[in-house]
Amino acid sequence: MSITHVIVEADGGSRGNPGPAAYGALVRDPVTGETLMAEGVAIGTTTNNVAEYSGLIAGLELAAEYAPGASIEVRMDSKLVIEQMAGRWRIKHPDLQPLAIKAQGLAPFGTEWTWVPRAQNAAADALANMALDGVPIPLKPETAGPGPAEVQEPSDLQKALQGWGAQAEPPTQLIFLRHGETPHTVEKRFSGSGGDDPALSETGRAQALAAAEYLTRIGGVDAMVTSPMRRTRETAELVGAKLGLEPVVDDGWREVSFGDWDGHTFAEIQQKWPDAMNAWLDSTAVAPPGGESFDACARRTRSARDGILARYPGKTVVVVTHVTPIKLMVRSVLQAPMGSLFRMELRPATLTEIHWYADGLASLRSFNVQPSLL
Repeated sequence: MSITHVIVEADGGSRGNPGPAAYGALVRDPVTGETLMAEGVAIGTTTNNVAEYSGLIAGLELAAEYAPGASIEVRMDSKLVIEQMAGRWRIKHPDLQPLAIKAQGLAPFGTEWTWVPRAQNAAADALANMALDGVPIPLKPETAGPGPAEVQEPSDLQKALQGWGAQAEPPTQLIFLRHGETPHTVEKRFSGSGGDDPALSETGRAQALAAAEYLTRIGGVDAMVTSPMRRTRETAELVGAKLGLEPVVDDGWREVSFGDWDGHTFAEIQQKWPDAMNAWLDSTAVAPPGGESFDACARRTRSARDGILARYPGKTVVVVTHVTPIKLMVRSVLQAPMGSLFRMELRPATLTEIHWYADGLASLRSFNVQPSLL
């Protein structure tokens, strides 16, 4: 079975800054926590930042070697590298610019950039120190490295950084609004991109107006982004008119494609495509016939999210989209298994709010809020 997703952990350091430097990088299985490949290399005399970027490049190269074509989440405790690679900070230092360009070329489309506290990057840090001390490091370790069970409990300060305490910079607040009801919604038919593109029903328009009224009451919305599909554009137009905002269409927020299943109910699909349905339920890497997998949709929506975070830092943005993109965002913030997508339900025209902080952390503030019931 091919590997579809891996975690890259990387670090680098210089004893003297500049001084003797090394990097550590590893590729981890996101399910088992097993270290699949690891590398630690001394790189002569340089700075901490150059060593950190060198570790990132090495980790991406290891991932390409071990799991070509897999999606990647990069975890580092270097805020500088993560923010620059995510496009939220400019790369000003000339020594770092060619390294960043090389790393971008190695990172697959939709790579997720995650800042972690230093305690959660201990394995990569240890590899860098082993390299500096001249300790041999096998490329393919015989035993698993420290997995999730060995990560230290976060300190009170680290918990504060996850949204419970004061932040030096305001978070970027994304309010995800699912579109209003359509005929397919009522009949519980699969309705993805590439198939039927139904309009809002009268009930759906009323739901969108209720969401608009709610957003007007809370105030402070700076921008609005919408999926290009008809039901989301219609929802966004109604809400935008109330808020005085012009919705910006972003193809990255379209619904996942259900291919041949579009327009059918779950029962109809089970009867007509039983084997394909079972395979789809067993793995988020499997796409419906002629459609798109949840894994592929996750990469697309992560890229769309990163674009918003880069364009609207510290702002409040309403994103009018669909069930799957919203559930993928929630899953990502909670670091839940991909299978959790099948255990979430979102009603039409409900709101889900997530805050992303400048240090790379995020917090789920609300889920599936239905304005018409408030």
